[in-house]
Amino acid sequence: MKAVVVGCGSIGQRHIRNLRALGVEEIAACDPVAERLDQVAREHRVVPFASMEAALANRPEAVLVCTPPHVHTAIAHQAIDAGAHVFIEKPIAHALDGLDKLLDAARKHHRLIYVGYNLRFHAGLLKLKELLDGGAIGRLLSIQAEAGQYLPDWRPTQDYRAGYNVSAAMGGGIILDASHELDYVRWLGGEVESVYCAAGHLSDLEMDVEDTAAITLRLSKNILAEVHVDCVQRGYSRTCKLIGAEGTLLWDFKAGVRVGQDSFLPFAPDPNEMYLAEMRHFLACVRGEDEARVDGETGKRVLEIALAAKKSAATRTEIRV
Repeated sequence: MKAVVVGCGSIGQRHIRNLRALGVEEIAACDPVAERLDQVAREHRVVPFASMEAALANRPEAVLVCTPPHVHTAIAHQAIDAGAHVFIEKPIAHALDGLDKLLDAARKHHRLIYVGYNLRFHAGLLKLKELLDGGAIGRLLSIQAEAGQYLPDWRPTQDYRAGYNVSAAMGGGIILDASHELDYVRWLGGEVESVYCAAGHLSDLEMDVEDTAAITLRLSKNILAEVHVDCVQRGYSRTCKLIGAEGTLLWDFKAGVRVGQDSFLPFAPDPNEMYLAEMRHFLACVRGEDEARVDGETGKRVLEIALAAKKSAATRTEIRV
């Protein structure tokens, strides 16, 4: 298999390492920053390309889009038109404009669009879903999901002000960046019917987008979900509590799953394991050996919910989705 990784920041380089570990030998990389592209070519033994056109001329089977969200749709469209299957880092895009056209093109060419919501592969969260689906807490009543970490600590060797995360125009803001929570809440609890959100730029971080959001989701089957996401709290926190008619489950990203008050199941894998499992799954889908867990339509739906949260915060109204 031939693969092209577009965007050679931290997540792009992680995917290059994991592709190599999974036996993909023909890997090319594309990045507009010449110095970074040269560094990645040296360190990871990939073929560098300064342009998408040159990279796609090699007819890769898979293209991984690891750029800022505001260019996801255009790059993915180029890849689909060139006959490649496409992996897009979350969110699928920063806006809905052009997204239906992209998904239609993928269907027309019989090509996969996969969206990188890697928490779907975390062993602890998988155990949480297994217990929920197995009836461990009876009928699900509500979900409380939370994620936060101080933005300058995300990539300590880089100036956070140079990243897309701080820029509305590039698809930044914590609601889009932490849309993992919106994806897995929907995965656990079912379809979202409406969104109410309070959000804002509360800290002294230099950014023109929200750094904190409190999102309430009304789900089908009369389930309520509360999602708190931020990039201001010190330390790393990511948890999810499921409250059922007959019990409670609590997942902690760094520890495991608590069942009620007495039982604790430790699940604290190396974080790269979920990325590796995700990439293994994507490659299997490309080969026609598996069905995509997070396809383009799913990515679009999560984006619709995230954008509704932003609109709700701006208008201070509940938004149906």
